[in-house]
Amino acid sequence: MNHTYGKPFINKKTRKMKKYNIEPYEDEDSQKYFEREEAYMRAKKKVEKIVGFYWHLASYIIVNAFIIIMVARNSGEDFWSFGTFATAFFWGIGLVFHALGVFGKSLIFNKQWEDRKIAKFMEEEERRRWE
Repeated sequence: MNHTYGKPFINKKTRKMKKYNIEPYEDEDSQKYFEREEAYMRAKKKVEKIVGFYWHLASYIIVNAFIIIMVARNSGEDFWSFGTFATAFFWGIGLVFHALGVFGKSLIFNKQWEDRKIAKFMEEEERRRWE
């Protein structure tokens, strides 16, 4: 075999990569199988991102609960001072960005939200028209 897995063959004399002849799918079943496999891989990757976010959330809750309890018990400061919750606050900002990265804008602006806003604006427009 002229190449290792994942690396294309490079001709040592010419220092050029070997050209691959990529043929289109011969039958429709192969095309459908490829599309299903591709969809499966995308779905699996999305699920892995969601699981990663929930592990991040769990560690955030556990670690910050421990830190807040330790700071509250051992600090001479007032419990409701910023220092008590600083770690949770800044880590929370990172957690929000992680959530936006995983769930995207659909976390806030999903289809139901769009439908409600459209209905609200249409209702307002209808009211103005009859006033």
